[in-house]
Amino acid sequence: MKEDTFRKLKILAESAKYDVSCSSSGTARRGARGGVGNTVGGVGVCHSFAEDGRCISLLKVMLTNFCIYDCAYCINRRGNDIPRATLSVSELVELTMEFYKRNYIEGLFLSSGVVRNPDYTMERLVRVAKDLRTVHRFNGYIHLKGIPGASRELVDEAGLYADRMSVNIEIPNEGSLKFLAPEKNHESVYRPMRYIQQGALESIEERKRHRHAPRFVPAGQSTQMIVGAAGETDRDILSLSAALYGRPTMRRVYYSGYVPVNTYDPRLPVPKQPPLVRENRLYQADWLMRFYQFRAEEIVDEAHPDLDLEIDPKLAWALRHPEQFPVDVNRADYEQILRVPGIGVKSARMIVCSRRFGRLTGYDLKKMGCVMKRAQYFVTCGELEAKGVNELHPEGVRALLTQPGGRRKQPDGQLFLAFGEEPLHGGTEK
Repeated sequence: MKEDTFRKLKILAESAKYDVSCSSSGTARRGARGGVGNTVGGVGVCHSFAEDGRCISLLKVMLTNFCIYDCAYCINRRGNDIPRATLSVSELVELTMEFYKRNYIEGLFLSSGVVRNPDYTMERLVRVAKDLRTVHRFNGYIHLKGIPGASRELVDEAGLYADRMSVNIEIPNEGSLKFLAPEKNHESVYRPMRYIQQGALESIEERKRHRHAPRFVPAGQSTQMIVGAAGETDRDILSLSAALYGRPTMRRVYYSGYVPVNTYDPRLPVPKQPPLVRENRLYQADWLMRFYQFRAEEIVDEAHPDLDLEIDPKLAWALRHPEQFPVDVNRADYEQILRVPGIGVKSARMIVCSRRFGRLTGYDLKKMGCVMKRAQYFVTCGELEAKGVNELHPEGVRALLTQPGGRRKQPDGQLFLAFGEEPLHGGTEK
């Protein structure tokens, strides 16, 4: 690698690290004769995991970190005095192919700052993906960043070569976005998102009539929101996420805790550290909406606009609704069992299938992977002796589940393991 190319790569890889809207591809592209690579088995992106458990690596880089916008929260904003670089289309294509042939990566995640105008930048991104697919016959994973404000024609062309595309919303509230990024608006973001959705749906219909019709972003699209840069509540964020998941091609919404990279800007908060706990709670709430059949308004509402940072959202909901418990695991339907803290999707399915062959006990639930430390207060199966949430009251259960446990420091300086307290909790946390 030339020294100048290596310098550019170092700068642009560093500039790309704040974009977290990446995931495994969720698609399968078989290796063709004369081609290079494949995406069989859900091959995806950098340090993600495929469905079979493999860790996936990716060349995560920007085409350029020059940008015409001056967004307050972005490290690559126009007004920042940082090292700048631009990779040519040929340089980026060559880097991707050489890294892939050496087994350094399994795909490409490509984003860019906006130079000249959105269409000019989008056209260069499309050229990279097109050259990889058509000239070098590259069958690996490609994730392209959609540029807000790009034309329908360029988005349609990009979708023919990319496995997944993403357009970042960044700030969930329109007013906050205009305050922190006056040159942007939500309409410029939602427009290419609609183009991607329309292209994907049209492709699905076309493939029903013609088996070999080209696929359009077969892994769908994703987006990203910054958490903590503005005054938005968790209710604002999750309500928008729920609306996005209502669209047929939206696969993931990512939440990125605000990192104060531009501390000199008075419009931005000055947190002591990134809101990582809040970010984690949002991902847990997102998981509840996607896999546990929760609605956003059940997780956060007017009385509780922000998630509880001390306990997970599922437990917080259960403590607010003790009237829903206890759940009889031998009689309740799948949806009710799924809402019990400590019981996941896999365990709930095993419970429903297993109880056809006999009555389940607390021992059976533990063997199925249920976290009885939490579940014991919300279920009944005829032989559990522990008192439930209605007898202990939500405040009492919360105190039991949040009190420090395990190793405790004694006054004499000796380490003491509180084995005697284990029966109180009824199990160990997973």
